[in-house]
Amino acid sequence: MAKALVIVESPTKVKTINKILGAKFKVLSSMGHLIDLPKSQLGVDVDNDFVAKLIVMRAKQKTLTSLKKEAKAKDEIYFATDPDREGEAIGWNIRPYLGEDKKVFRVTFQEITKTAVLKAFEHPRKFDSKKIESQMARRVLDRIVGYMISPLLWKKVGSRLSAGRVQSVALRLIVDRERAIKNFVPQEYWLIAVELQKPGLAEVLTANLEKIDGEKFELSSQDMSDNIVAEIQKEKFIVSDVIEKDIKRNPAPPFITSTLQQEAFNKLGFNANRTMKIAQELYEGLELGEGDPIGLITYMRTDSVNISNDALDMVRSYIKDQYGTKYLPETANKYKSKKSAQEAHEAIRPADVLRNPEDISKYLSEDQLKLYSIIWRRFVSSQMMPAIYRNKRIEITAGRFLFSASGSTLVFDGFLTLDPASREEDGKVDLSPYQKKNDLKLIDVKPSQHFTKPPPRFSEATLVKTLEEEGIGRPSTYASIISTLVARNYVVRERGYFNATELGMKICDLLVEYFPTIMDIGFTAGMEERLDLVEEGELEYAILLKEFYGPFKKELDHAMATIEKTQEFIDEKCPECGLQMVVKWGRRGKFLSCSGFPNCKFAKPITTGVKCPQENCDGEIVKRRGKSGRAFFGCSRYPNCTYTANSLPENTETIKPETS
Repeated sequence: MAKALVIVESPTKVKTINKILGAKFKVLSSMGHLIDLPKSQLGVDVDNDFVAKLIVMRAKQKTLTSLKKEAKAKDEIYFATDPDREGEAIGWNIRPYLGEDKKVFRVTFQEITKTAVLKAFEHPRKFDSKKIESQMARRVLDRIVGYMISPLLWKKVGSRLSAGRVQSVALRLIVDRERAIKNFVPQEYWLIAVELQKPGLAEVLTANLEKIDGEKFELSSQDMSDNIVAEIQKEKFIVSDVIEKDIKRNPAPPFITSTLQQEAFNKLGFNANRTMKIAQELYEGLELGEGDPIGLITYMRTDSVNISNDALDMVRSYIKDQYGTKYLPETANKYKSKKSAQEAHEAIRPADVLRNPEDISKYLSEDQLKLYSIIWRRFVSSQMMPAIYRNKRIEITAGRFLFSASGSTLVFDGFLTLDPASREEDGKVDLSPYQKKNDLKLIDVKPSQHFTKPPPRFSEATLVKTLEEEGIGRPSTYASIISTLVARNYVVRERGYFNATELGMKICDLLVEYFPTIMDIGFTAGMEERLDLVEEGELEYAILLKEFYGPFKKELDHAMATIEKTQEFIDEKCPECGLQMVVKWGRRGKFLSCSGFPNCKFAKPITTGVKCPQENCDGEIVKRRGKSGRAFFGCSRYPNCTYTANSLPENTETIKPETS
C-alpha cells in the first residue's frame, strides 16, 4: 500500500508521475485550483489588511473529499503542483484541509522525466511563503479592479461587460494603434536609383542614391525629384570605395513563454491559446511507442533563459557528434534573462535533446510535432556557432551624389544549418568585378514615388512582444488576456490582426477618462515590479495593496457619481408592445432592445440592411464573429438559415439603411 500521497494539478500528469514514482506513492490531481476567492462576491476585506476570503470551489467539493480520504491513510503528503507562483499557492491553499498532523513537502521539477522527478523527491523543500504572498497579491489586485469596475460598466454601459488590471491596458494598446491608423496622413517621398555599366561587362548594376552633399536627404515631391534627376544625368560616375567585411549573426536564446508564442504565430500560425495547450501536452507527457508516458519539454510558463548544466553538457555533446566541432563554441553560449525573471526556472527546451523530432514524429499529432520541432531546433541552435556572412559594398560618387550597392554571401552557416529558411543571403548581386576608381557608364536614372505607411495593426505575435517589452503582465497570462479581449468582443481578428470594435473603443475611452492611473502603461509596468518585490521579500503584501487601493477608490467613487447612462433611441417601434426601440450594448456588441425592458424583453440584432442571398430567405445580413474572434457575415435567421461569408454579398437587395 502507498505510504505517501502526491498531489499534482493536472490529471494528465497523474499517470506519468505515478509510473515514475512506483507503488510507494499514490498520485492524485487537484484539477487546478480547489480553493479560491468566491465568484459571487469580492472576497477581499479591504478594511482589514486585504485579507482574502478563500473558499472551496463548489465544483471541486468531490475532488477535495477524495483528497482528504486518501490523505487520512498516508503519513506524508507531497505537493508537486507546477513550479511557479500559482502552483505554489494552489498547494499551500489545499494543505490545511488534509490534516495538521501530516508531514508536508513541496517538490518541483522543470521536466517530467524519471531523472528529474526522482531527483526532486530526493530533495523536497518547504513552501515558499514569499511566492505565495506575491501570487495572492496579484490575485487580490486583479480581483479588486475587475470586481469593482465591471459593475460600473454594467450600470453605465451595458450588461456582462468586464474590465481587468492588465486586460484593459492591453486593450488600450490596440485602441491607440487603431486610432493612429485612422488618423494617419501619408507623406509622399521619392527614392532614386541608377543603372550603371562597367565598360567590357554586359551586366547592369543597380545602385541607390544614399547621400547628397554628404548628408541623408528627403525628396518630398516630384518637382524636387525631377531636379535631382536632371542634375544626376550630367555627372560622371566612379567607384570611390570598396568595403568588404565579415558579419556574424548570432543564434537566438532558447524560448521563453512569450518568444515561443511569437514564433509559433509567425511560423506556424498558432494563436497563443493553441500554442500553450500544445506545449502543456508536450510537458505533461506522451507515450512514445510501448514505453511509459514521458514529458518531452521543460515547463512552458517561464521568463528565464537559464539552462541546467546537465542539459548544456548533453546538447554540446550532441552538436559535436552530429555536426562536428566547427559548429560547437569553445564554451557554452550564455544568455541573460530579464531582471524580473524567476531564475529558478529554465528556458523551454527538450527534456532530452536526443529525441530528434524526426525520430518521434509518428507518436505525435501534427500540431505537437510542429511545436516540438521549433522548440528542439531553437534549443540546439542556441548552443551552436554564429553564422558568418561576407558583405561587400561599393560606393559610387557622381559629383555631390553618393550611391551604393551591396551584396552578401553566406560563408559559414553555423546555427543556420538547423534552419535554412532563416538564411538572409543576397548572393545574386556579383560585385567582384568592381574595384576602386573604376569608371561607370550611366544607363538610366529611375526615380520612384512612395508614401509613408501607417503603423500596422497588432498581430498576436506583435501584441505579445509589445506587452513583454512594456512590462505589462507576465508571459504566462498573455494567452488568457488575449482570449478575454476577444470573448468580450472588445477586439476582433481580421486576417490575423486585431481590430478594436466600437464597443472596445467605448470601454477603453471610458476607462482612460475615469481611471487614468490603472490605464497608464507606465503605472501597470511599475506595479509588476512592485509585485516582484513582494516575492523577493522587500515589500509587504498589505502595504502594496493599501498604496494602490486608496487612489483607486477615489477614482471609482468619482466615476460612479459622474458617469451617466445614456439611451440611444431609434425611429422604430417594438413589434410586441409598441414602445420605442433603443440601442444597447452587450458582450457581443450593439443590439436593439425594447425601451420597456424588463417588462418587455423583445430584442434583435442590428443588421447591415442587406438581404440574405439564400433562396426563400427573408433574413438580413448581420456582422458576427466566431469563437476565435474572426469577423464574418451571417444571416439574422440563424440557425434556420446558415448562410455565412467573409464579406458582404454583392448585388443583393438593400432593405433599409444600416442602423447605427
